[in-house]
Amino acid sequence: MGSLMISYPELATIRLGYGLSSHMVQPFGPDEILAAIHQAGPDGDTVNMEQLRKLQLRTAKLRQRIKLGEKRAREAYTTERQYIVQLVRKEMQRRFARAIDDPIGFGERLVQFWADHFTVGGGPPHQRLMTACYVNEAIRPHITGNFADLMFAAETHPSMLIYLNQNSSIGPNSRAAQKAQEKRHTGLNENLAREMIELHSLGVGADYTQKDVRQLAKLLTGLTYRAMRDELFNANRAEPGPEIVLGKHYGEHGAARLSDIRAVITDLARHPDTAQHLARKLAIHFVTDQPPQSLVDRLARVYADTDGDLNAMNTELVEAPELTAFFRHKIRQPFDFMVASLRSLGVTGNEIMALKPRQFHGWLTYPLAKMGQQWGNPPGPDGWPESGENWVTPQGIAARIDWAMRIPIKLRKNLPDPRQLLQVALGDTASEALQWAVPKAETARDGVAIVLASADFNRR
Repeated sequence: MGSLMISYPELATIRLGYGLSSHMVQPFGPDEILAAIHQAGPDGDTVNMEQLRKLQLRTAKLRQRIKLGEKRAREAYTTERQYIVQLVRKEMQRRFARAIDDPIGFGERLVQFWADHFTVGGGPPHQRLMTACYVNEAIRPHITGNFADLMFAAETHPSMLIYLNQNSSIGPNSRAAQKAQEKRHTGLNENLAREMIELHSLGVGADYTQKDVRQLAKLLTGLTYRAMRDELFNANRAEPGPEIVLGKHYGEHGAARLSDIRAVITDLARHPDTAQHLARKLAIHFVTDQPPQSLVDRLARVYADTDGDLNAMNTELVEAPELTAFFRHKIRQPFDFMVASLRSLGVTGNEIMALKPRQFHGWLTYPLAKMGQQWGNPPGPDGWPESGENWVTPQGIAARIDWAMRIPIKLRKNLPDPRQLLQVALGDTASEALQWAVPKAETARDGVAIVLASADFNRR
């Protein structure tokens, strides 16, 4: 594969984006790719936290009325829940649509990468809708900015606080803990503190101790989300300081404040281990499961030299020769595979948004789960696995083949000529074996399936 000559537009769109599309405009270079990232910014149509908070308050009042025995309240509550489920589905459709319509896809891939790095998800409909708010409010605004700003936005968003049980964390010596009625609810939860260090910044093997985790947990105790309170920091729950994290004092003025949390996040972001951890994760996600240390070191050096400028890392990545050297070393995750397939078939974002609930579930979200990637429900706080062996399983491959055989004909009544699809989907990168097999397909349906289920297409 190393001898294969690949044009830069094809290389970048396959490796950094969501795959080739008949709507792509060629040629382009690194500058155009970097400029296109801005198209992945916040979406004005997405539900925001203020709107969600009002929905939560409304449903809470309806639950109270149900307890009082109001018959109409139960019907209203059911209607409200159905409305929220509908909003969740629309947000899922919007993520598909944006990935499909992004001319190159690098911006949307970065959104996916950082949303997975700062993993949240699962839970009841309210919480799943909150995840959509989180991606739009904490991730999208910062993919070309400073990592410390991204980290602060992610760690302090209500979705993260709920996902990692920060709402249950109260400083043992806080004012709230002193109240008799709070006694049975007091306790320090270390989840957020541990993931901030182990997953989000320094990395699991870095030089820190359990004491650092516990001290950070104490520093974070004021962070909380309650729908009835229009604030994310409650000083009454904060542990009196100071706390010492990685040898530095925070909260010396008494109980920690939000500014102390920003300060510790800034210091975690500037730690040398963070540069290496983030550089390795980017290299693994976009290049290969076992990236060369030289690539990791270059990305880490850029991060350190620019004080965590993510766009500087993006720039280093789009120009990395390793993109060519390790072509097709990565397995497309199920969401990536599905979006790439839709792009190659010429499906548009508007068509995805127009799908009826049953169509969207049957054609996209249910098959996605069968492939091993249930939308919005990652297996743990470390997000979706990167290693190809997690996706190349008998069940996962069978689900991809089944999707490639059954779903394209539902989305495209007039399927494209498989030979044309081969050119659109893979450009000049198709292997000789695939070029030989596709024209010999007995039907257009079979030919399309051969392209989309091929090893060439499922690797990037």
